[in-house]
Amino acid sequence: MSENNFDVVIIGGGPGGYVAAIRAAQLGLKTACVEKRGALGGTCLNVGCIPSKALLSASHHYHAAGHELAAFGVKVGKVEIDLAGMMGHKDKVVSDNTKGIEFLFKKNKVTYIIGAGEITAPGQVKVTGKDAKTLTAKHIVIATGSDVTPLPGVAIDEDVIVSSTGALALPKVPKHMVVIGGGVIGLELATVWGRLGTKITVVEFLDRILPFNDGEVSKQMQRILGKQGMEFKLGTKVTKVEKKGKKATVTVEPAAGGKAEAIEADCVLVAIGRKPYTDGLGLDKVGVALDKRGFVQIDGHFQTNVKGVYAIGDVVGGAMLAHKAEEEGVALAEILAGQHGHVNYDVIPAVVYTWPEVASVGKTEEQLKADGIAYKAGKFPFTANGRARSMNEVEGFVKILACPTTDKILGAHIVGPNAGDLLAEVVLAMEFGAASEDIARTCHSHPGLGEAVKEAALAVLGRPLHT
Repeated sequence: MSENNFDVVIIGGGPGGYVAAIRAAQLGLKTACVEKRGALGGTCLNVGCIPSKALLSASHHYHAAGHELAAFGVKVGKVEIDLAGMMGHKDKVVSDNTKGIEFLFKKNKVTYIIGAGEITAPGQVKVTGKDAKTLTAKHIVIATGSDVTPLPGVAIDEDVIVSSTGALALPKVPKHMVVIGGGVIGLELATVWGRLGTKITVVEFLDRILPFNDGEVSKQMQRILGKQGMEFKLGTKVTKVEKKGKKATVTVEPAAGGKAEAIEADCVLVAIGRKPYTDGLGLDKVGVALDKRGFVQIDGHFQTNVKGVYAIGDVVGGAMLAHKAEEEGVALAEILAGQHGHVNYDVIPAVVYTWPEVASVGKTEEQLKADGIAYKAGKFPFTANGRARSMNEVEGFVKILACPTTDKILGAHIVGPNAGDLLAEVVLAMEFGAASEDIARTCHSHPGLGEAVKEAALAVLGRPLHT
């Protein structure tokens, strides 16, 4: 086998692509990963999940030092922002992680090729850029992820009018930021800058924030974030954004029609979603089918309509989450190696890293009602959890939804401290087809936040102990 001939060539080095490459190599397949960014990890690691969490952690510490420590009997002097230091922390976290993936590639003997990959024929990938060459492969995997969805008529300059990428690298703290979009990305970045002193106005076209979450979660989070200083304009559409020097004017009006209003801001963040990234891949030339929204169409084994060409991650749609892409990458690698890879899409967790956090898995109450599925709900507030009280973190609740006849868990929704970590036991329970009683009868350490999960499970059964 020549040095440019592989069993598997993966285009895209994000969470789906690099994990697929590592797993394929572990299974004995000669594997190459083509990535044009010059840094592995994709959007998530370079300009998404990881840097945003670094800034969320840094801003949380800053806000806690200035506003929350006194309640614990800790006195501090004047707290000041070192924005350059925060950005330095973020950049180091990103750099360390990207270098870590390069190490894993070397450890697992994955060939890392820097450049843009184009499928020129079935089994052939042309690479342009630093490592220009033509590769041949039995299997080609499209793992190119997604890109920012633009707002028609609004020019993003990553200076005054920014995407999530620009919002992670602002040189100074804006006085006023208008966030267009009340979803996960918009609220997380609004949280970062709001903690640092920015006035935040969130404009959302639909009638609630976090519109894909459980309705009770959305309502609770709007109340909590409102207490933190965020202002919301719901059921509102943006009709125009005009840049004037270092400021912008955002014109909005009710989504159903009505009087227009102009909002002046130092920074406008466009966060209305993401779209599949397929530019320059040559998919039209080889006949790879896309759906009407531009997502690559695949079968139950991740194969496109072109034999030997596969796709995973954001580019195929579904939950546009890094961990979903990773699961698909592992499953596909195992299928290509002759095993039986599988992804259970019913138990893909989702987390919003505001504070408190929001975490969910499975069905919402609204989805169950719409599908005509009977359910029973158990809920437990963090105000009744001893550990949460000792932490001064009593906002939120745990809610578990289960079948009224089999008691099988159908979904779970948490608003509260460390919600993303607390959800993991419910995800595992659902993966094993557990009932709420299985969680209820499992001993949880005391005092612990996890006891709120147990109590919610007990509440499903109508016998909570601490409410």
